[in-house]
Amino acid sequence: MIRFAVIFLVCLAIGFALLLAPFTQPPFERATASLVTVCAFLVRTFGGQAAAQHNFLVNPATGYMIEVKDTCNASNVTLMLWAAMLAFPAPWLQKLKGLVAGTVAIHVLNLVRIVSLFYLGQYNTGWFDFAHLYVWESLIMLGTMVIFSVWVQQLRRIPPPAV
Repeated sequence: MIRFAVIFLVCLAIGFALLLAPFTQPPFERATASLVTVCAFLVRTFGGQAAAQHNFLVNPATGYMIEVKDTCNASNVTLMLWAAMLAFPAPWLQKLKGLVAGTVAIHVLNLVRIVSLFYLGQYNTGWFDFAHLYVWESLIMLGTMVIFSVWVQQLRRIPPPAV
């Protein structure tokens, strides 16, 4: 347990240092802009009106917009999941599978989050604030913990290598 905690904290520290490093900002900004583009596409696919303008998801008919900031791109919870999976004693192939599947799951959940907040904000800013600051923050964190827990449970089902 101590080994896990130390490796987890070291991975978190390195990861957050990389997230804040100036040389990583341009790729993260492009990734966030791409996320907004995907959200605009999803809104339009389901009959809504949305356009992507860099980090802003905009309703062109009303002018309503939300900004997707650095922490809104799920980078922080993805980093937390990666740190936990890398710290957990498991075969590297299983870690890699967990990292890929977990990252996809977190980002799908985050797409739902952003699109739902975009719709909610157009109808009630009070509810938007509550959902943004409390409901979705909790759900994203809970989702990340559930993903890690499911991954650990899957590891238990894998038979140990024959000696």
